Amino acid sequence: MKIKFCGAAREVTGSAHLLILEDGTKILLDCGLYQGGDDDGRAGDDSPITGFNEKWLFDPKEIKCLVLSHAHIDHTGRVPKLVREGFRGKIYSTHATRDLCAIMLMDSAKIQESDTERYNRKKGFDEPERAPLYEMTDVTQAMGQFASFSYEQWFYVHPTVRVMYRDAGHILGSASVNLEIKEGDRTIRLAFTGDIGRPNRPILDDPLPMPDADYIICESTYGDRDHEAAPNEIEHFLRIVHETCIEKKGKLIIPAFSVGRTQEIVYMLDQLWHAGRLPKVPVYVDSPLAVNATEVFVNHPECFDADVHRYMLENENPFGFNDLFYLRSVDASKKLNESRQPCIIISASGMMNAGRIRHHLLNNIENKRNTFLIVGYCAPHTPGGQLRAGAKSMHIMGQYKQVLADIETMDSFSAHGDRGEMADFLNNQKGTCQKIWLVHGTLDRQEKWRDYLLEKGFKAVDIPELGEEVDI
Repeated sequence: MKIKFCGAAREVTGSAHLLILEDGTKILLDCGLYQGGDDDGRAGDDSPITGFNEKWLFDPKEIKCLVLSHAHIDHTGRVPKLVREGFRGKIYSTHATRDLCAIMLMDSAKIQESDTERYNRKKGFDEPERAPLYEMTDVTQAMGQFASFSYEQWFYVHPTVRVMYRDAGHILGSASVNLEIKEGDRTIRLAFTGDIGRPNRPILDDPLPMPDADYIICESTYGDRDHEAAPNEIEHFLRIVHETCIEKKGKLIIPAFSVGRTQEIVYMLDQLWHAGRLPKVPVYVDSPLAVNATEVFVNHPECFDADVHRYMLENENPFGFNDLFYLRSVDASKKLNESRQPCIIISASGMMNAGRIRHHLLNNIENKRNTFLIVGYCAPHTPGGQLRAGAKSMHIMGQYKQVLADIETMDSFSAHGDRGEMADFLNNQKGTCQKIWLVHGTLDRQEKWRDYLLEKGFKAVDIPELGEEVDI
């Protein structure tokens, strides 16, 4: 069999890995959107990711089935395009992943349609019109092709291939994908980590080690570093809240992805509020998708860890308290930018390159009273990446702005395991794993992660290029 790396190769986003079986059957692992550049992944004419979201390194009609690791858009965001262009097979996922995809892909389609309509309305006379990658009708068709399964349940996707999902602890419903592939007299055990979560994090169960594998496709987002220790996290966060909202009487604005990061922050705020430690300031979740995603979380308590279940005995809703307000309407969002009241605003997207957070950035970045708290990875060319790198000025929605607000970062909120946590996750594989391929990371981090794994005793670790094929 062969593996062809069709996305997230020397890049963090755009997950897509093609398995080509001995009989020619093609199975796709993930089908993600490239995020971090402009709308279609342009990064310069000489870059392999130029136009990534528009093109395929395979024929969608030839794919037998699609196996998803979790619902994040960089792992699922091109599924409707795959269907639009002829894929008619089953889409396999966990139950929670299916429920999240139902809202996230529809939201993505709305963005595709509205962005395209806006571009075509403003384009020059001699410029060609654009079409959306996909539309809401494509999402509806895609959702009809889903088949969902529980963790720890083996199921067949082909007469010679069975799959089992195991909890990866990254977001609700996230999983490692464990495959057993029969070829003649041999059985190939192939594992795809998906995104590896973190132990001892709020809400979700800890990631579980994968069954013994011969070959592993492994993520590497934070392969070069360790996160801030959890015991310092709460005090660090409270210091930022107090300095911003109480001392400066400003707004604390937290760019956070709607699924996972937002719910973790809200849960922490809920605990602080009930403990009497959160200053008396209103908290706004300003993202319709985050509101919908939180409802999906509430419907899947089977994914929660024991601490949340104990907490829910006293506080039935771990994502709601008296000073918390969920906003859906555009008018309510606009009023936040008009208000001078100290508050906390949680809004998508986490990289600040889409959604309502762009408007909060535009309207608040030049106010010295405000603070932007970045709580996760941001691709270098996004507004979030520029702020992390110390930008003193930036262009936002066509306007030039000085960076006068304070910028804080807290990577401890990341849902991705750090170097040590990922190594612990893989530790049980040393005796069986013949080769690891690193994906989902920038090359500089992957090189450090590769060296770290080799030092830890793994036999062979490669960093594939986009479009590269390997034989097993």
